[in-house]
Amino acid sequence: MRPGYSTAVAWNPSAADIRCGSLSRVAIESWILHVDLDQFLAAVEIRRRPELRGLPVIVGGDGDPTRARQVVATASYEARAYGVHSGMPLVRASARCPPAIFLPTDHPAYDAASAEVMAVLRGFDLPVEVWGWDEAVLGATTADPESLARRIRAAVHQQTELTCAVGIGETKERAKMATVFAKASTERVFRLWSANWLPLMGDRPVTDLWGIGKRTGTRLGAHGLTTVTDLATADRDDLAAWFGPTIGPRLRALARGGTSRTVQTEERVAKSRSKQVTFPSDLIDPAEIAAQVVALTESVCRDVFADSRLASQVGVIVRTSTFFTQTKTGKLAEPTNDPGVVVAKAIEVLARFGITRPVRLLGVRVDLA
Repeated sequence: MRPGYSTAVAWNPSAADIRCGSLSRVAIESWILHVDLDQFLAAVEIRRRPELRGLPVIVGGDGDPTRARQVVATASYEARAYGVHSGMPLVRASARCPPAIFLPTDHPAYDAASAEVMAVLRGFDLPVEVWGWDEAVLGATTADPESLARRIRAAVHQQTELTCAVGIGETKERAKMATVFAKASTERVFRLWSANWLPLMGDRPVTDLWGIGKRTGTRLGAHGLTTVTDLATADRDDLAAWFGPTIGPRLRALARGGTSRTVQTEERVAKSRSKQVTFPSDLIDPAEIAAQVVALTESVCRDVFADSRLASQVGVIVRTSTFFTQTKTGKLAEPTNDPGVVVAKAIEVLARFGITRPVRLLGVRVDLA
């Protein structure tokens, strides 16, 4: 998550209002708007190469679809029509979409484009919480949130040439889910709130909710909770018994539209830094594996210490050729800015893995004091 710069949303309905679904009976004027940029990485590439507009563009890796172990970061809508999606190997994407134009990822360009968009959003003098390159939420007090959403969309397009959809809700969860409907609408704006939440969401599977994945969905299904309405009306005590006293009630709250209402815009301080690399060919030689861990650790240390931060703990991630992934950590004797000390601890942690299979991926994480 990237840092924001303002204050928090002033309006906070009571948790009881949300739990009881009584927001529809309250004169609501405060809203959260979720801004989601369209096909962001591809759109940035198309913006600087207008001749690509309307063509199937795939961004990922170094842009070479013949190289193994590179995946799609973003595909344009034209490429998605061929069944291409994020996370798909570039080799498979090339087979599915022969006319595709492959481009390498360009992180500095995406950083700059994202900063442009966030500056536009902050220009509305509203609290803005940045969720990443292509997402942010704003808090606003207005009697006409749809009009505000349309003005936001227009300003983003006019000032950056990028497009977006805007979801509106009383909570972050509802605003995020509203964006799904916004992307499917011609206006690209949609409000999902207490008045239409269950009519629109009630019959959908629980896995359609933001924050509930397939594994949790399967566990809920084992208890007969398959739809959003099932979960929204489930007994709190039963959920607490099945999923624990924190997670159980939280799942029920998600099914009722969530409870997150405050837009956090204070600048965030990173708690860790990490880097990882997937190798073109599996690593077998222990000396080469160790050398790669050293290189990754030194690279992370350069970033950490350039910001005048201290390292307190080191984590090493190992993924073998079977896709089995483990992370082990080691705490430093005291916070330090000595890269030699951090590297030594990383090698110590690596030795605890007892690697017996070829290594596909290595990563290093440095926790900050």
